[in-house]
Amino acid sequence: MKTLPFITLFSGILLLVACGSRTRQEQPEFVSATAVRPASYAGNTPRFKALLYYSDAVEEAHQQFTHQSMEFFHKLTYGEGWILDISTTLDGDLSGYDVIIMPDVSPSAPQERKLFEQYMESGGGWLGFHAAGYNDLSTEWDWFRDFLGGVRFLCNTWPPQPGLVDIETHDHDVTRNLPDAYVAPATEFYQWQPDPRSNPSVKVLASLSPKNFPMGLKDIVFGGDFPVVWTNTDYRMVYINMGHGDECFSDATQNLLFVNALRWVVSRSPKENPFDR
Repeated sequence: MKTLPFITLFSGILLLVACGSRTRQEQPEFVSATAVRPASYAGNTPRFKALLYYSDAVEEAHQQFTHQSMEFFHKLTYGEGWILDISTTLDGDLSGYDVIIMPDVSPSAPQERKLFEQYMESGGGWLGFHAAGYNDLSTEWDWFRDFLGGVRFLCNTWPPQPGLVDIETHDHDVTRNLPDAYVAPATEFYQWQPDPRSNPSVKVLASLSPKNFPMGLKDIVFGGDFPVVWTNTDYRMVYINMGHGDECFSDATQNLLFVNALRWVVSRSPKENPFDR
């Protein structure tokens, strides 16, 4: 039997020791959960208050989304983590709400529009879906058009269908834990004029992928920039184009997007970040 020289054995031992040492050094350092738990943690009290404003006087597909959104957001309150009020009217003092969720409509009555304007201009929060952002020349609400980013409805895809959505940035809390792209469940997608991206105050977070085009079977979109999620940085708001029909809550990635958007809007409350306590 051939015997290895002592120097070879010694070198091998040193190599094993060195590798073992390097392996130990490269192990990630785990932080104890208690080390990052706020001393004032109060998980047994509601953290914030939201109002879901809707209308039943809308088309059936928008009603379907709204009724599912009520159930979706209600489930997020389990354990009384936050308070969700639901109403078909805007009245009284809205300042107690950290966010107003609009799944299917924006205000049309002059007094409700004025109340919403005052709420948002005073630092209020808004999470709007699909038809809640719809506006055209007949809407006659210049403030809301500017609030949305200076855009009006241009056209839409029809019938409702899935669409490949590109996540445009991971440097924002709404999209930081989302994949680079995902397939949104069937919905009607709105295209806008002018392009929201042309407004320097608008930060586009997600858009329909160019790989979709031409898109539609009756009403066809042949191309062009197509943002579907954005925020107007002059306000505490996120607009999400999805919200038509009964399939929008069937995808886990999209549901995560919805939760992220709600949490981000609420976290930027001028009163406090309710998630820091």
